Amino acid sequence: MKQTMLMNQKLFVHLNGGIRLPITVQGASRRVLSLSSSDMKATRQQEDDGTPQSEQLSSVAGGIVALGKFDALHIGHRELAIQAAKAGTPFLLSFTGMAEVLGWEPRAPVVAKCDRERVLSSWSAWCGEVTPTELEVEFSKVRNLTPRQFVEKLSKELGVRGVVAGKNYRFGYRAAGDASELSRLCEEYGIEAYIINPVMDQKQSILNREFTDSKERGQVSSTRVRYALSEGDMNYVSELLGRHHRLILMLNDDRSFISNKNMNVFPRSYLLNLPPKEGVYKNCSIVFGKESVVPCRVVVDADNIRLELVEIDCIYIHSGDSRYLNIEFGA
Repeated sequence: MKQTMLMNQKLFVHLNGGIRLPITVQGASRRVLSLSSSDMKATRQQEDDGTPQSEQLSSVAGGIVALGKFDALHIGHRELAIQAAKAGTPFLLSFTGMAEVLGWEPRAPVVAKCDRERVLSSWSAWCGEVTPTELEVEFSKVRNLTPRQFVEKLSKELGVRGVVAGKNYRFGYRAAGDASELSRLCEEYGIEAYIINPVMDQKQSILNREFTDSKERGQVSSTRVRYALSEGDMNYVSELLGRHHRLILMLNDDRSFISNKNMNVFPRSYLLNLPPKEGVYKNCSIVFGKESVVPCRVVVDADNIRLELVEIDCIYIHSGDSRYLNIEFGA
């Protein structure tokens, strides 16, 4: 965004969740972007809307459910949502608490929880102008289900009309069921089953060099997104996600970050999702709303995230209620 477009304008900062707050760009001589703490009152983003899970699950009745883990919300996941939307009302059904139950080491998500709604909303253009709804089931409550019991749950408890899954999808206790069994059981229980081919990664050259997991057959996957981030290859990340990677920081009122002229330094403890590898990243932006951006350069190191503003001298970040800072990595 050109400096002249920023000066003397009333902009709005979008605080993931539909809240729009005014920010004022002050005098051209100082080139300062200010966000006051008074504007931040009563804006704490809720991690969920408090809707009971039973009520959320009942809303899926008659819908078409895409099955998967949906960590990165990449283009392969988007294709599942597209196919679900073609058949009916689209839902994404995934499981929570898998890491705790299976003893996996905790790791940061690719997409911050508070940012998932924005990503899913962006898919509406591919889904007949309908935004897929995300539903979560506690993994501990379904992990011991046989493939038959799982499909029976979809039919009798959730009342779904159809399911969409990738050709390599596995389900049931110890992943005993495959896509062909899913189709057979769905037919038995009167559910439509749509099995689609996976979206393949165009960079097949890295397949043999980097991936030894038998599940990796060249398809776009969350594993590949994490790999691309670990390499700092943001072009590759964008190709896999179908969008630029957005890093979300939660800013607290303890002022434990450094703000000095055109540089702001934040501890990594503020991060809500996975950053790229340590390094310098140009063509980045601090994002306000859907279109307003402040160009910046991002430096990721072992302890901090440093933002170096490009077209304005300073952005004042005042103490106040917790809020989110959105940083988008351009290709």
